[in-house]
Amino acid sequence: MTQWVIGVIGGSGLYEISGLEDRREERVETPWGAPSDALVHGRIGDVRFVFIPRHGRGHRLMPTEVPYQANIAALKQAGVTDVLAISACGSLQEQYAPGDFVTADQFIDRTFARPKTFFGEGMVAHVSMARPVCSRLSALAGDAAEAAGAKVHRGGTYITMEGPQFSTLAESRLYRQWGCDVIGMTAMPESKLAREAELPYAVLAMVTDYDCWREDEEAVSVTNVLEIMGHNSALGRAAIVKLAEMLSGTPRTPSPDGIDTCLDHALITAQAARAPETLRKLEVIAGRALKG
Repeated sequence: MTQWVIGVIGGSGLYEISGLEDRREERVETPWGAPSDALVHGRIGDVRFVFIPRHGRGHRLMPTEVPYQANIAALKQAGVTDVLAISACGSLQEQYAPGDFVTADQFIDRTFARPKTFFGEGMVAHVSMARPVCSRLSALAGDAAEAAGAKVHRGGTYITMEGPQFSTLAESRLYRQWGCDVIGMTAMPESKLAREAELPYAVLAMVTDYDCWREDEEAVSVTNVLEIMGHNSALGRAAIVKLAEMLSGTPRTPSPDGIDTCLDHALITAQAARAPETLRKLEVIAGRALKG
């Protein structure tokens, strides 16, 4: 029987998980360097968790500075089976009010200053990102947030900007015209890297503001974001506890979306042309597929 091991990447305002038993911290290194902070291992009931604060404790890393490759690699090294990302975001649609949660299921990547793949340097892979989240984990995360008392919107498009500045009014209006629902700074390339690591990924986006498109609303600022972040973070921590309750006693089976074996259809470099040094580096990420 395969046990659930949930990797939780905590975003702005979520720097710890409440109620962890057998808690221990572990500082690790990966072939892509050190992750944002020490990994926090523990369990809630019989469900294991590995937590990492995306921006480091104290929020010392800008979105561009987050070591996304190292974070995902560290979770993979730790035996994580599924990754739940919790992120603060701005709303681009009237119905997504501050305090609401969104289980986004599509992403638009507008970042430009971040490494976006584990591959390259003599080993090429092209994973499908048509459906970038795990449908099962996303549904479970939404159920858990609702059970914790949050208002949850199922599905939606999350546009990821580079930051650290917030949008201009023109950009905010443009993203609305594109049909985007929420805006944040961290879901990309995080979700792409999780897919390359064959880790089912889902995001709980916690709405903190209306960005700057809403004429009768004050433009987004750190001050008004912080006003609602505390409430959202408490719900986020409660949702993790509810998720543990839902998974308790249930053996994990592979993702229904085929994510656990997605590299079987992604590796393109011929065996004889694969760079040995790169293969050694990729062992933690793609060892299963590379040995096949």
